[in-house]
Amino acid sequence: MKILKDILYKVAIEAVKGSTDTAIQKIEFDSRKVESNDVFVAIRGSLSDGHDYIEKAIQLGAKAIICDTLPENVQNEVTYIKVKDTNTALAFMAANYFEDPSAKLKLVGVTGTNGKTTIASLLFQLFKKAGFKVGLLSTVKILVDEKEYPATHTTPDSITINHYLNEMIEAGVTHCFMEVSSHGIHQKRTEALHFVGGIFTNLSHDHLDYHATFAEYRDVKKSFFDSLPKTAFALSNIDDKNGTVMLQNSVARKFTYALKSYADFKATILESQLSGLLLKINDNEVWVKLIGTFNAYNVLAIYGTAVELGMDSLEALRLLSDLESVSGRFQYIVTDSKVTAIVDYAHTPDALENVLKTIDDIRTKNEQLITVVGCGGNRDKTKRPIMAKIATDLSDKAILTSDNPRNEDPEVILDEMEQGVEAHNYKKILRITDRKQAIKTACQLAQPNDIILIAGKGHETYQEINGVRHHFDDMETVREILDQLNK
Repeated sequence: MKILKDILYKVAIEAVKGSTDTAIQKIEFDSRKVESNDVFVAIRGSLSDGHDYIEKAIQLGAKAIICDTLPENVQNEVTYIKVKDTNTALAFMAANYFEDPSAKLKLVGVTGTNGKTTIASLLFQLFKKAGFKVGLLSTVKILVDEKEYPATHTTPDSITINHYLNEMIEAGVTHCFMEVSSHGIHQKRTEALHFVGGIFTNLSHDHLDYHATFAEYRDVKKSFFDSLPKTAFALSNIDDKNGTVMLQNSVARKFTYALKSYADFKATILESQLSGLLLKINDNEVWVKLIGTFNAYNVLAIYGTAVELGMDSLEALRLLSDLESVSGRFQYIVTDSKVTAIVDYAHTPDALENVLKTIDDIRTKNEQLITVVGCGGNRDKTKRPIMAKIATDLSDKAILTSDNPRNEDPEVILDEMEQGVEAHNYKKILRITDRKQAIKTACQLAQPNDIILIAGKGHETYQEINGVRHHFDDMETVREILDQLNK
């Protein structure tokens, strides 16, 4: 049990009705999970408003209510706290409840449109190989040293973040690498966390279903760096036109990385093959088992972070050469008939273009490139025609299919994608709504030495249709189909 006034430390309180000496069992923002002696935080979400469920929370046993508007009818045995912003209040309360775990380890946040999962996951790998106990909060999974938990959001809610950070402290973890999404920043989930460093990857077209404009999307990302303390480092991709913007108002120690510009951490690609990259980083050459220009940027971010966290630069380079690619990020298989199938999470125009250009750099041009691509439902619609245009411009054949249609009609999604296909590229496209059939068709069309790219879902092991998640794994599916065709 915790005392309410103790977990309200640093919360901007506007009014109190009742006693803050109340003993609290736990914090909840989902009224359905409230139990006896809990404190309920009423969050205003995009689909529902927690203020509508205050009465329900009290009926289930809530002893305290945190809200930005006091209800008309209040109960004498319940404490009501009016705050300026309930999302921010929840962040500080969660940190206080778990006794500020982020201050007890080295927490590094990774933000940007693409590359967050790869950079955070490979930093986990690198520091693990260096002998540290490490934590990971990512889209793919949550890791507390050796223990793995499923991930449901890129950036979890404040209670979940602090719960796992606290578990990391108990497990002796010294470093944690965390993906920081624009949603997470905007909804204050990262408030009250103590970051020792922040990494900016890049910024491109994404999440405009949530953010009103691209400028708002950029400024939300920038606010993460604005909030870093003087003791932290801010490492930014200076080749991205928004790289300098991220650092403009930050008081953190500023560092840059680049392939094209002058930077603190600079790389040149000496060789690019399907088996990896030979890079010259500052004055040293290193071979890494990661593929493509976009991964050269990721490697630089990882190297720069390791050095800023105090690792010897030569030791960091040695460990870089031993890193394995992340699940669903340019994962590939080659069949006996020399068909190469690549699975990648590319679900934004920029990411898809990067992957297709990477393939183009390493192919001979004597083979055909077949791309299977879709777009998610209930998400940014403006990128749909752009994704289809990129796929048809940069592939020999493109199969438009379903991604996660969610609650949208998949045929409507494909109609909107098709609008981006230019007239001279219509001969390149096939439209197959069923994703498994689309992958099967790509495999049947592939001749020896051809390349198949299956884009959009990457590591995901489900397909969401009409709000229901069905098991679906791109890599598992393409392996199974190619095995059958080989036989």
